[in-house]
Amino acid sequence: MQVKLQNWAAEEVGTIDLADDVFGLPARTDILARVVDWQLAKRRSGNHKTKGISEISGTTKKPHNQKGTGRARQGSLRSPQMRGGARIFGPVVRSHEYDLPKKIRKLGLKTALSVKQSEGKLIIVESFSDTTKTKALAVEFANRGWGSVLLIDGPEVAENFRRAAANLKHVDVLPQQGANVYDILRRDTLVLTRAAVEHLEARLK
Repeated sequence: MQVKLQNWAAEEVGTIDLADDVFGLPARTDILARVVDWQLAKRRSGNHKTKGISEISGTTKKPHNQKGTGRARQGSLRSPQMRGGARIFGPVVRSHEYDLPKKIRKLGLKTALSVKQSEGKLIIVESFSDTTKTKALAVEFANRGWGSVLLIDGPEVAENFRRAAANLKHVDVLPQQGANVYDILRRDTLVLTRAAVEHLEARLK
């Protein structure tokens, strides 16, 4: 498919061919959900923890006699039914990460790109701005109507542009190797450079 190629001033400077098998796939919410869940699971720290009975400090003495008191039998003050006692089957420190087939991960990224293209929220530019000031870049984004935007460049993002965009709210800048489903879907507009398109198509073929 052919789409407009723009410069940073939003002027059309030509067209660019997008691969149908990367930018023209049907929407698959099931695939997108699987990949997003996988990404977010890897980000979880997994450091939640409660104490088991062996970790509770306290006496090992039996609270009272087994019989003759009229009360329920008790074996330990550290038991879960006691105040300050253990918790049974509580969370432990662990990794939430799990494996997802490479084919599913690749299909998820292609589907996310296709969704942005079908919604008309994919913009292809020749290159990013050479602006080095955050305030000036914010004005440029406002003029383009970009409130929530993800910008993806080629293998490297110009350091001046990355720094200028770093303090802008709802703006993310990534090199092409950092492109991922979660970041694409969480921003309203996706902006790719010509270099990003070429590298993404080569990577997802």
